[in-house]
Amino acid sequence: MDGQNLDLAYLSLSAILFAIGGVGLLIRRNPLVMIMCVELMLNAVNLTFVTFGKMLNDISGQVIVFFVLVVAASEVVVGLGLVVAVARRRPDADADDLQALKG
Repeated sequence: MDGQNLDLAYLSLSAILFAIGGVGLLIRRNPLVMIMCVELMLNAVNLTFVTFGKMLNDISGQVIVFFVLVVAASEVVVGLGLVVAVARRRPDADADDLQALKG
C-alpha cells in the first residue's frame, strides 16, 4: 500500500471507531459503558490528529494528542469517581439515576 491509501485507511478506521463510540453512547444506559464509549471516541479523534499530522509532515498533531490524552485522563478520574459514588448507594443505577447527585 502506498502512503495515501494507508492514510485513507487510518481515517476510515477512525470514522468507524468514532461511529461505534457514538452509537454506544446513545444506546447504552450503564454509566461505566458510557465512559468507555467516550474514551473510544476520543481515541478515534486522536488517530485522526496523528494521521493528519503525518499527511502534512507536521508535529502539531502529536502535540494535540498529548493534550487530549491529559483531558481524557482527567475525565476518567472524575467520571469514575462519580460512577463509583452512585454505584455504592444504588448497585442497579443507570444514567438516569445520576440526577440524584443534584443538591
